[in-house]
Amino acid sequence: MASPRLETYCCPNRDAATQLVMDFQPQVFCGVCIGSASISLILTILQLLPKKGQSPRKMPKASSSSTILLLISICDILGGLGMIFRSSVWLGFPGFIANISVVNRTDVWPSTFCVGSAMWIQLLYSAGFWWLFCYAVDSYLVVRRSAGLSTIVLYHMMTWGLAVMLCVEGIALLYYPSLSSCENGLEHAIPHYITTYAPLLLVLVANPILFRRTVSAVASLLKGRQGIYTENERRLGTEIQMRFFKIMLVFVICWSSNIINETLLFYLEMQPDINEMPLKNIRTAALITWIIMGVLNPMQGFLFTLAFYGWTGWRVDLKWRKREIPWESLSSSTAGESAYPAPVNYQSNIHDSKMISTTDSQQTDEAISMLSEGNTSSDERLTRSSPIYQGW
Repeated sequence: MASPRLETYCCPNRDAATQLVMDFQPQVFCGVCIGSASISLILTILQLLPKKGQSPRKMPKASSSSTILLLISICDILGGLGMIFRSSVWLGFPGFIANISVVNRTDVWPSTFCVGSAMWIQLLYSAGFWWLFCYAVDSYLVVRRSAGLSTIVLYHMMTWGLAVMLCVEGIALLYYPSLSSCENGLEHAIPHYITTYAPLLLVLVANPILFRRTVSAVASLLKGRQGIYTENERRLGTEIQMRFFKIMLVFVICWSSNIINETLLFYLEMQPDINEMPLKNIRTAALITWIIMGVLNPMQGFLFTLAFYGWTGWRVDLKWRKREIPWESLSSSTAGESAYPAPVNYQSNIHDSKMISTTDSQQTDEAISMLSEGNTSSDERLTRSSPIYQGW
């Protein structure tokens, strides 16, 4: 589970609200985290492995969008591994973790493990948020024909740079001036929570806007490709819209419990005594959402692969040969040229304007193909409607 409470728990003088949730059935909570993260990890890898019965495709290079989708899955896998390792140590060595509560101790390894594992989980999921934002930006730029594989370098710089900077800044402010004196006031905790939830809130606010603008631009491209808006174009636009909707739905399902939980815990922190009877319902809601976070946060990796590619099946093909991996897409122009070669001799009365129109159509097909990659039916319809497929 990814929560800034993990770093707060590393403080020996942690606040009462953090103590409340961390002391609530810790064995059950760690077991839930291990089970959910393990299931998500296995299913995510299963989704990404090549399957039997899939026809191999030749592809010279992947698109920027497909690379981003792969990086999102990698961040989820590594974050899930961090959850499994951290929860396993907490279950297997309870005495080791108990030393965190001791002030002025000489053994620094418990606190080092606590801070290091919490930062690992937080950093990777924060990077996943930034990559998801980059995917929305890249989808819009691809439709506007302003993006490509060259922009992936800028995405790397922005994603990893911002993720590391915010994570380090939040941790430094939380543990200043030392680990034994952190959490002495909200001036330590609030900046840490802001740097943690800033990318999450950015995705919740900005991605729906970018996805909506992308869908509108896709509709304009499909209408302008051949001057008509057929049922195939309408269905393809709907599938791209549904793909964006599934991505945001998974994100909201997996992380809305974190926002609710933090709101409830902050409210409890503002109270002089969180154990008062009038606050019983709030304490119960905070504990319930705490367990829900342990289930849903690690499941993001698998649910995202369903939103990206759909269910790819159980039949894994372990015979490694040159073939397209599931996260790669095939531009319609390349597919058309390899499967349906263009005629060698063209008629002499072909006008330059028609050649320009065909080039624009190919670029449009490539842009739409990047957005619908992983959807075989969409790629096939797009290829059949392209001028190359029709032999021009």
